[in-house]
Amino acid sequence: MNFETRTGPDLGEATPEYPDATVPEWYRDAKLGFFVHWGLYSVPAWAPAHPPGGVPVEDAYAHHQYAEWYANTVRIAGSPTWQRHQELYGTGTSYEDLADRWDAGRFDADDFVDALIDAGARYVVPTTKHHDGFCLWNTDTTTFNAVRRGPRRDLIAELHDATRRAGARFGVYFSGALDWHVSDFPPIESDTDLFRFRRADEWFSRYAAAQLDELVERFRPDVLWNDIEWPDGGKGSEDYAVAALLRRYLAAVPEGAVNDRWGVPRHGFLTREYTHVADIVPQPWESTRGLGYSFGYNQAEDAGHSLSGTELIRLLADVVSKNGNLLINVGPRADGSIPELQAHAMRELGAWLRRDGAAVYGTRPWVRAFEETGAPRAYTAGDDAVNIIALDPGAGLLELPVELEAGRARWLGGPEAVFDRVPGGAVRAVVPDALRGDAAAALQVVP
Repeated sequence: MNFETRTGPDLGEATPEYPDATVPEWYRDAKLGFFVHWGLYSVPAWAPAHPPGGVPVEDAYAHHQYAEWYANTVRIAGSPTWQRHQELYGTGTSYEDLADRWDAGRFDADDFVDALIDAGARYVVPTTKHHDGFCLWNTDTTTFNAVRRGPRRDLIAELHDATRRAGARFGVYFSGALDWHVSDFPPIESDTDLFRFRRADEWFSRYAAAQLDELVERFRPDVLWNDIEWPDGGKGSEDYAVAALLRRYLAAVPEGAVNDRWGVPRHGFLTREYTHVADIVPQPWESTRGLGYSFGYNQAEDAGHSLSGTELIRLLADVVSKNGNLLINVGPRADGSIPELQAHAMRELGAWLRRDGAAVYGTRPWVRAFEETGAPRAYTAGDDAVNIIALDPGAGLLELPVELEAGRARWLGGPEAVFDRVPGGAVRAVVPDALRGDAAAALQVVP
């Protein structure tokens, strides 16, 4: 769903003036961030594991693939989540009762963030409050939070401090228009329901604004990542409306980045969730997805549902070649540990970036992102070089585009390129034997 096309009620002449939300250069240089979907939903940590072809559209919400949607799916009578919840917890245990079962006693924020940095993260964006309404920071707005229940810790403060110590940028995810804890609607069972069953009144608009203001005041986040729009009652000129919130945020964090999921005419980078983008997008954009089919940890998934290290590396190269950032998600267990299936792919990504990161970080799109024929590759442009990221080094040969045939070339972290030149044919770089078994290998060409 492309949220930048949704702008909420037509206010006519009463439409407020929005601040300039130009995407900052640091964000465009960063290229790789890590989402962290960790919350109360990590206690049951379950959603139906989807088959390769998915499920019929009419069953999409009853069989929701996102474990972080557990609080909604469990209320759909007869759904797999509803049935499993009855079996495990009994009919008298609500989703919110699970808050007191959340034990994060072994969580070490520095160790956790170090794993993300080792995987190449330049910014970290944890979920501060998902649609279930459970807040992970010490908020004054509700007792339904991780300091008063379950972990008894300010998890966002810990993640913020660890991220700053590690030298990375810190962002916050916030569910702006959905909060099932303070709402009394039927469960969402369709895309229509998604925008029908949510509060848009003044009280809730003020409530959401107070929470977002807290997050900005306490953490000065480099990224403000809102989800599922903002309540329509908060889209005017009031001090609790989006325009005023964004003005306050950008005054506090002038180099802050905001996304497009506000439901208003002005926004920052575009968001594409579990979506393949075909070619270069002129505006800065961000691809986001889980390492599996869920953002929150889903214990029902296995290797068949999760990106391998090779797939993750190639995804990053594809996204960056098209002017995007990749916000890849890690879904920890309730105790804060990263499942090995995810950790393995992360380690492979980090190892590749330590060698070939110059073809990713700080780059911009070249004149095209890829070639229609020949060995698969992705192009990126640096200050004085073009990077050709071979996405199948095992092919052994990598053709240079005609624009670069006369350039000087070397493999990042490796030797000068050796060419296989065919009279009247394409100039082809020979992939070194040591790189042929890798997920990708970057050839840097100085024109």
